[in-house]
Formats: sequence, structure tokens, C-alpha cells
Amino acid sequence: MSDQTTRLCILGGGFGGLYTALRLSQLPWETSQQPEIILVDQSDRFVFMPLLYELLTGELQTWEIAPPFEELLANTGVRFTQATVMGIDSEQQRVQLQDGIEFAYDRLVLSLGGVTPMESVPGVAEHGIPFRAIADAYRLEERLRILEESDVEKIRVAVVGGGYSGVELACKLAERLGERGRIRLIEQGEMILKTSPEFNREASQNALNERKVWIDLDTSVDAISADTISLLYKGQVDTIPVDIVLWTVGTTVTPVVRSLPFKQNHRGQLMITPTLQVVDHPELYALGDLADCRDATGQQVPNTAQSAFQQADYAAWNIWASLTGRPLLPFRYQHLGEMMTLGTDNATLTGLGLKLDGVFAHLARRLAYLYRMPTLDHQLKVGLNWMAQPLLNLLKNEGM
Repeated sequence: MSDQTTRLCILGGGFGGLYTALRLSQLPWETSQQPEIILVDQSDRFVFMPLLYELLTGELQTWEIAPPFEELLANTGVRFTQATVMGIDSEQQRVQLQDGIEFAYDRLVLSLGGVTPMESVPGVAEHGIPFRAIADAYRLEERLRILEESDVEKIRVAVVGGGYSGVELACKLAERLGERGRIRLIEQGEMILKTSPEFNREASQNALNERKVWIDLDTSVDAISADTISLLYKGQVDTIPVDIVLWTVGTTVTPVVRSLPFKQNHRGQLMITPTLQVVDHPELYALGDLADCRDATGQQVPNTAQSAFQQADYAAWNIWASLTGRPLLPFRYQHLGEMMTLGTDNATLTGLGLKLDGVFAHLARRLAYLYRMPTLDHQLKVGLNWMAQPLLNLLKNEGM
């Protein structure tokens, strides 16, 4: 790299980070302006989070929803570095990685996502399992496999948090475990899916009821041990046996972001402008869970995969524009609806004038996510596999 080459560094390879990197590689750079683009993530794989639940029921395989970064970035010119970010020096414009490695940047994209807080209740950090990463899915899979192969009569699972992740997990696990499962969904508030459209909430309630998931509302967790969970309801604590506790409550900003000397809200999220730049630091861009974002119209942008996916386009354009003397574009968020999986071949979908549930919603959800997968090559591989799988299953069944 020559001294004149501009270096664009992207920290975090989720929807915001990976899609920003891919978009930057596609923009019309002049040869003399071609930057070096580096993507840093602590994992070697991108995780298509909305489809992580399908691993539990065997509907999808790891390669479909978690392709390696090296594969996705092949022939793009983007350099991938697998490392943990230890610190950011905004004065010197340098990033510090583990093992003392550091490098300079001209533009920096912060898209490190969030983490599930595991310190709020005694025993959660030791015995609770979050569900945000491939490692979490593997850990849960191993625990389920041991229990399924044991001689225990019932497998008791407590899913804490009645939001999107909790409801989707409860449905998938109830389906996988069948009559052997005892699934309990625990929600501190008075209803599940508080921010969801009524249609999706009703479809979810029906799906949970059909799968015999026990729902505890107005209930909080007092403590967790290796084989019990203590629930607080109306001032009374009830301790019950449990085999697995899944913790899906909340999202917090990573410590490395919290430690930055930038304007933050009460949750530690970075305050950014509608052009997705960190306040008072125009060379820094922040996307996804770690950003407190209001768009061009002033509306608060939700911290969802859908938002990060859209922000990536604007971040890439604005970085390119800032380096080529063009005007920056303020982000305009478009709410495209909401989709949830509610078991095998079952989902619910609202948005763009549509309200669907059941098999049709399941198919629409799959197609929408196929379209959003990061590269055409991966879309083709996954799409062909999805088309071929029913035929292969049919031939396999006929041969039995």
C-alpha cells in the first residue's frame, strides 16, 4: 500500500458491516482513488441472524446461513481480518486489535452490533444461553442432543423474554421436542411482542398455544442455578426444575464502544447524524445496534437487521461521496414490514399492505431473505439447494 492509498476500515461483519463493505467494493472508484477496504470481525463467518432458528429444527444447514467471510468477499478486493477489536484511538485515527496489532484508517465504520446482557440476574452468566451467534446455536444444539439421548422423561426449557427472539425460539423448540418438551416462555411485561403489529401477535399467540408452550406474563426471573429457575410473580418466588434456560432479554452496546469518548445516549449508543456520521467525528460512521439514529424525516430508526441492511447502502455511498467531492445523502428509513418464523413451514408477515400467516408467509419470508443474502453467488447456491431439497427428500422417502 502506498502512502497515498485511502484506507477504509469496517469493524463488525453483521448486516451493517458486511453489506457496507460489499457496496463500497461495487462503487465507481477511479483507479487513482481506489481505496483499501478492510473488514474486521471476531468470527470467521457472517451470520444471517433471522434464519439462525432454522438450525435447531434441521430446516437449514450452517453453510446456508453462515457462509465464511473469505468466500463472500472473494474477488471483491475487500480484505478480511479475523480479530477482536480492543480499542479505537480517534485522535490518531488508529484501530487496536488483539495481540497488539494496530493500523491507521481514513474512514471508519462502527458496526460491532450488540451483546445480550448476562449480568442482571444471579446465575444467568453461568447457566443461561444467549442466542445471537453460531456458537450459541451450537452450544444449545449440544445440550439438546445430550438431553434427547438421555432417559429423562421430559426436557424442560425456559425461554426468558417474550420478544421476537424468544417467541421464535419457543416455537422451534416446541416443534423439535414434541411431546417430550416442556417449554415455558417468561415475559416481564403484560404481553408478548409488545411492539409487534396485532396480526403478528395473534398469529404468534396461536402458534404458541398449538405447540403447548406455557406463557408466564408479568413474571421476572429472580435467579438461575444449574437445574432450577426461580420466578417472581406478584411478590411470590417460585423455584421450578429446568434443563435449559435461554436468555433473550435486551441488547447492550459492547464495552469497546461504550469506552469511546463520543456523544452517547443513556444506553451507551453513539449519537449520529442523519448521514450516519458520529456527532463531531465526520470520518466515523456508525450503524445498527450501537447507533442512536434519527433519519432525514426525524423518525427514530429501530435497531433491527432490516435497518442495518438499509443503512449499509447509505454509509457506503456517503463514504464514497466524502472522498470524491459529492454531496452526502441523509438516511431515509423504509419500514418494509415484519416477518417471524413460528415453527416449521409456519410464519407470520405484515407489511407493504400484506398480512399473511402459515405456509404462504413461510414461503414469502424465505424468498425475502434469499433476496437479501449478501452475494449473488450465495443466493444461487442457497436457492438451488432450497429448490432441490424437496425433490431429494421425496426420492429418499420412496427409496425407503
